[in-house]
Amino acid sequence: MFRRRPADSSEDLLVRLGWLTARARELAEIQRSRVEFAVALQRGMLPRDLPSLPGARLAVRYEPANHGLNVGGDWYDAFPLPGGQIGMSIGDVQGHNIEAAAFMGQVRVALRALASVTGDPGELLGRTNDLLISLGADLFATCTFLRLAPAAGTLECARAGHIPYIWATTDGRSGIDDGEGGPPLGVLPGVNYPTTFHRLTTSGVFVLLTDGVVEGPSLHLDEGLDRVIRLAGITAVAGLDVDALATAVMKLAATVGHEDDAAVLVVGHDGAPDPSTTEG
Repeated sequence: MFRRRPADSSEDLLVRLGWLTARARELAEIQRSRVEFAVALQRGMLPRDLPSLPGARLAVRYEPANHGLNVGGDWYDAFPLPGGQIGMSIGDVQGHNIEAAAFMGQVRVALRALASVTGDPGELLGRTNDLLISLGADLFATCTFLRLAPAAGTLECARAGHIPYIWATTDGRSGIDDGEGGPPLGVLPGVNYPTTFHRLTTSGVFVLLTDGVVEGPSLHLDEGLDRVIRLAGITAVAGLDVDALATAVMKLAATVGHEDDAAVLVVGHDGAPDPSTTEG
């Protein structure tokens, strides 16, 4: 014959409830600390200052995802290169955790370091890709790299699995870069990334962004890109400030319907008029 176990007293229930409450608070504090650390890690790896050269104006906006531990690895970067040029990159690391944020820092540093060896965007992405693979990382990253020469009015671009940049000019033209790209960085060894060359004959703007700005459950990628094209076109024709365009584009991130990193890099350029060539 079994004996019934006496029911817990009210005092025992209160003690147990107090322990569970304290444990929940402890776990919540640990979670909050980890999120704050990851966000600080992200922001600490991004550039504090943007280069300033005659004929070019830059503006950035960046919003990290910090829903739970949903911390991603989006980044942007811009730095001076020899000969009065500017190197610019934007990208997105696979995953949404602290490891993705740390890997983002590795990619950005690799691009900067190797840009001192070669300025050609395609070769730069190829060397960065091989370096990341040699490190044995389990993550990969999409990336766009641009080399702008404001005085010469030239732009060179290479892409590694990233969404193309958007352009608009003061004469009313606008669109999406149609240059050929390659696979994301850190996936396949020995990839040759093509470089697309543009001669900038008319002043205008470029918009580099990550997919967290223009794609999500509530916004299809094509629609998001179309909205950015319209904003860039208005800015270029009206001669508006690049900061205003960066702010307007970033507002799209609030309409995509998910928590994700969002990065925008806007470049205004004066061009170098040459009637014998066209921009596209």
